[in-house]
Formats: sequence, C-alpha cells, structure tokens
Amino acid sequence: MTQRVSIGTLAGVVGFLAFVEFTSGVLQGYYTPMLTDIARHLGIHDADVNWLEGTQLMLSALVVPAFAKLGDMYGHKRMLVISTAVTAAASLALPFTDSFALFLAAWAIQGFYVVWLPLEIALIWSRSRRMEGRSVITARAAGFLVAALEAGAITGALVGGALIDELPLTVVLLVPALLVVVCFFVILFGVRESPETTGGRLDTVGLTLVSIALLAFTGGLSLLRLNGPADPWAWAVVALGIALLVPFALWELRHDDPLIDVRMFRSPALGPVFLTAGLFGVSVLGAQAPLSTFARTDPEVYGYGLGTTGFATSLIIGVYLVAMITGALLYPLVSRLLTPRVTLMIAALLVGVGFLLFLPFHAAYAQVISNMVIVGLGSGALVAALPAAAASAAPPTQTGVATGLTNSVKTVGGAIASCVFGIALFHGATGSGVAADGTAGSFSGYLTVWVVCGVTALVAAVLLLFVPRRAFTDDALVAAEYSQRS
Repeated sequence: MTQRVSIGTLAGVVGFLAFVEFTSGVLQGYYTPMLTDIARHLGIHDADVNWLEGTQLMLSALVVPAFAKLGDMYGHKRMLVISTAVTAAASLALPFTDSFALFLAAWAIQGFYVVWLPLEIALIWSRSRRMEGRSVITARAAGFLVAALEAGAITGALVGGALIDELPLTVVLLVPALLVVVCFFVILFGVRESPETTGGRLDTVGLTLVSIALLAFTGGLSLLRLNGPADPWAWAVVALGIALLVPFALWELRHDDPLIDVRMFRSPALGPVFLTAGLFGVSVLGAQAPLSTFARTDPEVYGYGLGTTGFATSLIIGVYLVAMITGALLYPLVSRLLTPRVTLMIAALLVGVGFLLFLPFHAAYAQVISNMVIVGLGSGALVAALPAAAASAAPPTQTGVATGLTNSVKTVGGAIASCVFGIALFHGATGSGVAADGTAGSFSGYLTVWVVCGVTALVAAVLLLFVPRRAFTDDALVAAEYSQRS
C-alpha cells in the first residue's frame, strides 16, 4: 500500500538522523576557523594543514565503500553505530596530543563520519520503498539532512571561532568530541534499522586491492609534496596507484557479490553523477583549508589575505553555510520544476562561477563573502542531490553502495585536491611578499586553488549534459523496475 508524500511522512522517515547530520556538520565547520592556530600548536606550515584534510579524505575514501556495502548486507543503522564509535574515539584523542604524527592519525580516523550521510540516504530509500513518490521523498529528506548538516557546520564554525579567541586549544578541541559521544547514543536508541538487508559476505579481496591502489596513489602525492613536482619517482608511484585500479576492476567484474559493482560507472545515469561527485569534491572538500588560511593571512605582512580573527573567519564560513542550506532546501523544489538533471547542472555552474570570481575579487571581506554565497548555493544543492540521485538510479540491491560511491569519489577528489593545493601553496612560499617565518601559503598557490575549483565545477556541468533527460525521477525508476521484471 502506498502513502502520499507529506511533511509528516518525511519527518517519520528522517527521524533522529537530522541530529546525526547536525553533529557531522559541527565536525566539518568547527575546526576550520582555528586551522591556523592548530598549525602553530603543532609547529607546522600553513600549507601542511592540507595534509590533515587530504589524509582524512583518503582514509574516508577507503572506509565508505566497505561500510556502504556492509550497510546493505547487515543494516545501515549498525554501520552508523560502529562508525560513530570510531569517530568519537578519534575526536577524544585530538585534544591530548601536540605531536603532528599522532594528531594526523587521529584526524584521519575521525573521518569515519563521512559514511553517515550515504548510510542515512540508503536507509531512507529502503524505508520509503512502499511510499508513493519515492524519489521525491528521498530528495526532500536529503535536503532536510543537508540543511541539518549545514546548520551544524554554521554552529560549529561560529562557536569554534568564538572559543578559539578566548580559551586554550586543548579545551576548544574537546567540545566536538563530547558531541560525537552524545550522537552515538542518539543513533543507538533513536534510529530504526533498515527493513531489508541483502546478507552475503564482504568482498575482502576487492577491499584489499582498492586499498592498496589508493594508498599507493596517496603515497605518490605525498612524495610530490615532499620532493616537489619535478621528482619522477613520485609521479611513478602516482601512476602505479592508478594502474592498480585495473586488477581491482577485473576482480570486481568477476565477483558474484562485488564490493563495488564497477558496471555502475558505465551507467548513463550513474557514471556522470560519480564523475560530478569527484570534481565537486575538489572544491567542497579540498578548498576548505585554503579558504580559512587565506582569510587569516595578514595583508600588511604578506601583501594578500584578509587578516581576520578566528571569529571573523567563522562568519565567512557561516554565511557560506547558510547559502548551502538554502541551496539544499531549494534543490527538490527547483528539480520538480526543471528536472533533477538541469538542477544539478545549474548548481555546478554556480560553484564554478563563484570560485572564478575570486580571481578579480578577493581583496575585501565583502568580496570574499559574495563569492562564497554563490558557491554555497550551488554546493548545497549538489551535496543534497548527488546521493539522492545515485539512490534513485542504482540497482535495488546496491543502494548503499551507490550512495556511498558518491561520497567515496567525492572524498578522493577532495583528497587529491588537498594534496595538490598543499603543493601549490607551499612551493613558492618563500617568494616576495612572504615574511621571514615562512608560515603563510603563496599567493600564486591561492590563485591555483580558485582556478582549479572553478574549472572542475564547470567541467562537471558539461558532463551532466550526457545524463538522460528524465534521470533521477520516478518515471525513470518505474521504467527501470519494469525493465528488470521483463
């Protein structure tokens, strides 16, 4: 028996998941205003902050496919509980170390929270299977979850920015850790499990192969950061990591129950979505640290930057996140008027235009905020749209995997961008306009960040032209189900 789509139905599907995403948002926004303070605490260069982000994102890329598959097999709530426990342990370790190596390890492990949103979207998709307008329900739920995420990010950014100006860093870092502990109990007692699980066994060989490939790829990027872009061995290790994806793909094609059904990348609807997610990850994940460090850089000393305090930096982030909430909530409304595909294209264009506007307009506080509003509108729509689109276009038994893949590919894109941006900001940092302490990133590096983020978003908009016109709609879902029955 089907049910009519309503706010009440949607609220019943979302339940306590909004608090989970609020916590995720706090983790994503809280630390950003204090990244410069963290760098000084650990005794590292501003450019090295990108390695915190890059390492966390790469570990997340390994975790998401495994947890997404395990969610389909054994229950999405179960995987939410486990990932939250790991995130809580890592978050509690951050305040109690001043070693860069230990801080880096804990920061990376904290990245387990990245699996929350795809698991939640898969859970919602599973629980709404008997409801009328399933795709609309999932899109609306995704919009509400992303709105909760960004509300958490705003709260985290504002609170973090205010506290870092008044309290010791150790005390400040303890606040989000305690929130994650609360989140663990909210999931444990408040979230209901998926009604159906697929069972089976985890493809450990596939997981091992893709892990080795990603570790080799990341290792190559690390060598590029340490030795510079002219090092041929670093490029060789990067190429090895890419080449190792071939045996992984061949194994997955032969496996009866693969970790990742690589055939989904050949789908006319899913393929461009995954590529868009990767390109989008460059800006939404890779550009966070450079934005914060650029704002904190003193223009009187270095000749560029805004010279903002921690709280003033958090205000920039807060306005950006309000724009993301607006974009996430507008996505289901606009997609019903224009189709999801066209809405995704518009969102990608907004991200591209917003970042390219940084090239002429970056010297004033108001200019930076204006650019970030444009970027935020497009980014919010994409964060909500990509997992929902993947869920609606995926095979019924691969919902968690498909939504997880959008995050995996996005985090790989963000990890690559973080490494590349770290290289760009570090090399040339001893040029003109840089103080003797050599802790600020180079201005040419910031220009590189803005160009790369803008161009990749525009490329994503072009890729979406190749998606079928009625993709991600209930019409497409009905046609796919009819084809499978035939």
